[in-house]
Amino acid sequence: MTHAMLKGSNVPLEATTVRAVLRWTPGQGVPDVDASALLLGPEGRVRSDEDFVFYNQPRHPAGKVWRLGKKRVAEGLTDTIQTDLAGVESGVGQILLVASADGVTFDRVRDLRILLYDAAVADGEPLAHFDIKPETGEETALICGELYRRGEGWKFRALGEGYSNGLKGLATDFGISVDESEALDEPGEVQPPQWAAPETARPLPPEQPTGVPTQPAYGYPQQGQSTYGYPQTAAPVPVTAAPQSGYGYPQPVTTVANPDFRLPPQGPQFIGR
Repeated sequence: MTHAMLKGSNVPLEATTVRAVLRWTPGQGVPDVDASALLLGPEGRVRSDEDFVFYNQPRHPAGKVWRLGKKRVAEGLTDTIQTDLAGVESGVGQILLVASADGVTFDRVRDLRILLYDAAVADGEPLAHFDIKPETGEETALICGELYRRGEGWKFRALGEGYSNGLKGLATDFGISVDESEALDEPGEVQPPQWAAPETARPLPPEQPTGVPTQPAYGYPQQGQSTYGYPQTAAPVPVTAAPQSGYGYPQPVTTVANPDFRLPPQGPQFIGR
């Protein structure tokens, strides 16, 4: 049975892994919507900037909260956050589920709804849904709801609380450090200074010189030619080595005159008749 929730109501969750789906109807002039999550500690604030799961940091380092990304469905567009409630660290008491509208006010977002599913049940009905109505229409970020601990279990509360200063303002309120001097890739995007670009995005130093000399046939370097940019020392040619001819035929051996050398005496010669 799906619970149709009102603002401020809550519902217990028996599912151990929950998929929270933001859904809206696209159209001309309708902004794109992004789903985010903030993991809050006992003080109701993030423990570090790593507790913010959003488009630039789509997976929490502990691996229990992550974004599944956007999809087009029959009812509209969706963006999804999935949470393994059974594995969430004990220091986390709340997980805020957030929607941001890329710097555009939510009065232009149509049919915004959050739906909760049991991720272990394929094609199952929603556990609950909440239709989100902005209070002023000037909000550019909304806390749609929260997952929170209650005893040994978890509950979901419908909220719909708005921020007119976007995702940056919302994140700052909960302890995310934002460097104002950072250039923003998108309106409302947060770029804390310690979130450096991943190593894979940085150019790697070349493993060898840019200009690699052409190698001779069969991979054998010629004398005086370099291999991968390093000059080779020419191998000394043995003085006693006989020069070799091409095509596999040896050169005749030149003998040195020996004063003590004598031919053996020859016997009688027979001449054929």
